[in-house]
Amino acid sequence: MTGWMILLSNAAAAGVRSVIGLFLIYRLLSCHKPDKKSMAAVCAGMTAVIAMLPVLGLSELYRIIFETFLIVVCAVQFQAAELKMSLFLGVFYEIAVSFWQFLASAWMGVIFRCPAFLRYDTVNGQAAVWLLHFVLIVMAWNLMKYESADSQVKPEAGHNNKAFRSASIIVVAGFFFIVSLSEQTVLEFDDDTLNMWTVLAVVLMMSILVFNLNRQYEAEKELTRLKSEQAQLLEHDYTALNQAYALNAKLFHDFHNHIGVLRQHLLHGKTEQAMQYLDELQSPVKKMADTVWTGDETVDYLINSKAVTAKEYRINYQVQVEFPRHTNLKSADLCAVLGNLLDNALEAAEQVQLPEQRFVQLVIRRINQMLVIKVENSYVTVPIEKDGTFKTSKDENGLHGWGLKSAQTAAEKYDGTIQAAYTEHAFRAVATLSFVNVKPLDMD
Repeated sequence: MTGWMILLSNAAAAGVRSVIGLFLIYRLLSCHKPDKKSMAAVCAGMTAVIAMLPVLGLSELYRIIFETFLIVVCAVQFQAAELKMSLFLGVFYEIAVSFWQFLASAWMGVIFRCPAFLRYDTVNGQAAVWLLHFVLIVMAWNLMKYESADSQVKPEAGHNNKAFRSASIIVVAGFFFIVSLSEQTVLEFDDDTLNMWTVLAVVLMMSILVFNLNRQYEAEKELTRLKSEQAQLLEHDYTALNQAYALNAKLFHDFHNHIGVLRQHLLHGKTEQAMQYLDELQSPVKKMADTVWTGDETVDYLINSKAVTAKEYRINYQVQVEFPRHTNLKSADLCAVLGNLLDNALEAAEQVQLPEQRFVQLVIRRINQMLVIKVENSYVTVPIEKDGTFKTSKDENGLHGWGLKSAQTAAEKYDGTIQAAYTEHAFRAVATLSFVNVKPLDMD
């Protein structure tokens, strides 16, 4: 092959590898999806690198270094990926591709009894290069096809375990092939070369193990943080509920004394003083509505307390509830879902300039063995969507800075989901929770 054809083929192969590397980082680190700008930047950069390598007389090692650098820079700059993990993935991705490129070339040379497959400046060598890259394209296509079909669902533990097993099988197979290569007698390979690739195969196996352990650690840390913040929210609501009950208990305890005072006022015709005294008694609980929505005192208090908040900010607050009795749905989990959805809705509606356009609508419906919680609200700022989920605009250090994650965690206990969407005038969040009916406790 002529020099310019080799150069063009190598540049195209480098572009394919780099773009696939960006998509790999996107899938494994849950950062932004590569756009045209990032793919164009990495392809242009690699074209320049491939063109400069023969001019400067640099070896293949420098190509790997520059390619890794460009992938990491583009991932961090255009995809908002984490630098350390991007560098980790970029380095071991390039090692894996180079490792399998050597295996593909070597075994094609063995099968066809032609050492020219190991020389990338020949037709045979380029055939080996593009065989591997064709496999990479197919794997990337299947990966993105899965992502497209399941774009609204984040990778769960089962999916991560499957990916870990698949990667482990691929690397172990590579280790087997490199060891078998030293036993064949068709082509002769330098011992140092085979030892180097054998060591790198072991390093690749260790890197997959380390990455999987890191993912598990991050998932456990995130779950712990969510549970902690959910506990803070529930403690806040339960504390407010206990305070309200304490005020009612105090009123009941002092009931006879209050009746005596009122009787004296009325006995002496002091109607105005009696009304004033009643107002003073009512003030500690006048903000608490007594509407029973679900029959669960904690959940009802939460719904009613949000009505008070809505009234303070002149938000039209509407509630429609059809709630099943005697289910396995726990109050704490329902409060986690309702509390987050209603807090986010009230915050967004509060920012609407005209009071008559502020609204929050809560609808709870039972559909067979499914509880559907829908919250709609008005808004001003277009919701921020990142990694397939909507983010709250609240302070990230605040109690609700984690957005809908806590609600999602609670919903997942009941095989449920949280889905969000918005139109020009309203934002909608819908939670679905599966439940089973339980027998009520006998009251003796």
